[in-house]
Amino acid sequence: MRKNFGVKQYLYPMPVFIIGSYDENGNPNLMNAAWGGITDTDKISIAMSHHKTTENILKTKAFTVAIGTKEYMAACDYVGIVSGLKDKDKFKKSGFHQIRSEFVNAPIIEELPITLECELYSYQNEVMVGKIINVSSDEKFLGPDGLPDLDKFTPITYDPIHHDYLELGEALGRAFCIGKEKM
Repeated sequence: MRKNFGVKQYLYPMPVFIIGSYDENGNPNLMNAAWGGITDTDKISIAMSHHKTTENILKTKAFTVAIGTKEYMAACDYVGIVSGLKDKDKFKKSGFHQIRSEFVNAPIIEELPITLECELYSYQNEVMVGKIINVSSDEKFLGPDGLPDLDKFTPITYDPIHHDYLELGEALGRAFCIGKEKM
């Protein structure tokens, strides 16, 4: 027998996106967002209602999206708890350090491994769509093949049912290969 829950956000995995933006004075702000994902080869969509970050992006037309990690879970959670509308020093208090993106007018978080640098593509019905202009990573997070290496950081996901952060586990099989046994 199946149990019905009604309308809920019960979907796994949900990302832990840390969205970076500058305000009109160049002050950095961060927020934690989970309702989003890649929606085209060069676009990311994120559900964002009224936040300081939303205001900033609408003014500057740029933002970054970093992937939250186990190593910085407390800081990632903090930027989701505290509103940039109320605390102007939120970025500094998080303990993160910023690097200015070379490609868009938005901050990169030095401690987080992968950053999508985006220009605002559209904002409609509380869905922010960014055009990915560049993806960057500190070399310390790269493996011998020059790509991000999951042995060097641990991405986390959000459990919307129990409100926990979960770490991603081991590789189980090669995508677009394992299913060939069914052919």
